[in-house]
Amino acid sequence: MKTLVVFYSTYGHVWKLAEAVAEGARQIENNEVVVKRVPETLPAEVLDKIGATGAQQAFAHVPVVTPAELVEYDAILFGTPTRYGNLCGQMQAFMDSTGGLWASGALVGKVGGAFVSTATQHGGQEETIRAFHTELLHHGFVIVGLPYAWQGQMGHTEVTGGTPYGASTVAGGQGERQPSANELEGALFQGRHTAEIASKLAVK
Repeated sequence: MKTLVVFYSTYGHVWKLAEAVAEGARQIENNEVVVKRVPETLPAEVLDKIGATGAQQAFAHVPVVTPAELVEYDAILFGTPTRYGNLCGQMQAFMDSTGGLWASGALVGKVGGAFVSTATQHGGQEETIRAFHTELLHHGFVIVGLPYAWQGQMGHTEVTGGTPYGASTVAGGQGERQPSANELEGALFQGRHTAEIASKLAVK
């Protein structure tokens, strides 16, 4: 079985979630897990202006995914920052480029889900994941979320991401807050749970 974790990250928050998702997926036996990023669409001068260039060097070694590669995987988890309750432009541009796969039904039956980062605790985490689910359903994905079997989303003593739709983190208005141990645990749970569902569906 093969699992792909594909993400876009501006300041590294979604990348850290992606690494935790991949770690969880690797806990499923005989599962090859690959982490890739979508192409950047912002000019270098814009990335410099918003202070993202340095942060992105940390994951510059991660290879860039192409739409054609998606057909090679049994499970695919997508990570994106929110943009007004929706996918960021880079991830949306990538999804827009999968029209040929949609036309041929190439992704029907694959298992997938999404995870996100927002600046604030109520900045559209659930809305963004559900928007992503809509696109995955158009492709025929079997959607897997983050069930309440993960008890980390039941707490109320700390600021934390984590929704029944997928893992999430609160980055802060200037990207100053890094994913917490609880948020990373949720991402790991989602990766393992999604890969486990995919492995069960793969049994003939």
